[in-house]
Amino acid sequence: MRESKPATQYLDTAIALLGRVRDEETENITAAGTLLADTVVAGGRLFAFGAGHSSLAAQDVVYRAGSLALMNLLAVPGAVGVDVMPATLGSALERVDGLAAAVLDSSPATAGDALVIISLSGRNALPVEMAMNARALGLKVIGVTSLAYASGPDAPRSRHASGTYLRDHCDIVLDSKIAVGDAELDHEGVDAPFASASTVTTSALMQATLATCAATLADRGIQPPLLRSGNVDGGHDWNAKVFAEYRDRIFYQH
Repeated sequence: MRESKPATQYLDTAIALLGRVRDEETENITAAGTLLADTVVAGGRLFAFGAGHSSLAAQDVVYRAGSLALMNLLAVPGAVGVDVMPATLGSALERVDGLAAAVLDSSPATAGDALVIISLSGRNALPVEMAMNARALGLKVIGVTSLAYASGPDAPRSRHASGTYLRDHCDIVLDSKIAVGDAELDHEGVDAPFASASTVTTSALMQATLATCAATLADRGIQPPLLRSGNVDGGHDWNAKVFAEYRDRIFYQH
């Protein structure tokens, strides 16, 4: 079988990006995981939000085998994927002023909880206002974003009226290391760059953060409320016990 050069290039690029995340973000990941553990110990609830494709990494840690049962998805109807018609509506909703406040006001999130906000660019109104309003309500905010979008010669301007980015309204920021445009490869005869990698690094940041949270809880003598796969024997029974113990902090069961 002939080697696929673009495939090798992409995988090498993804590995290099993950290496940067490991080498440059470990301290921030530790801080983020500790913040989540502190929230759990204090009786708070955990939420994750992402708009568009940034929602993929948020959804990946909600009701997920090997993940914390306490992580809830904070969903904005029409803005969590490409399931709306037309798909471009989701991008348009990210720019609507006031939508984040309405979502938070109708959600169970309250002071003492923690919210992870994922936005590659961090420039649209929805993630910026989500962070601003969450902190005003007394939530701790972890932002997962690419700092390249908020600084440097290629950085696009914020679309929020304040001129600020997601990174400006977070207690902790995790940098996904993705270049502006989220397309890693070029090829002769192809007019546009292609092959995005943001989901790779963003998901890795989320999983590393939750792994840190689980280990931190265990180190404090607390059994982390983890879910097991429903496809292994005893998985459903295990999960049922976790759901029963933490029912007041799990909202996708209601």
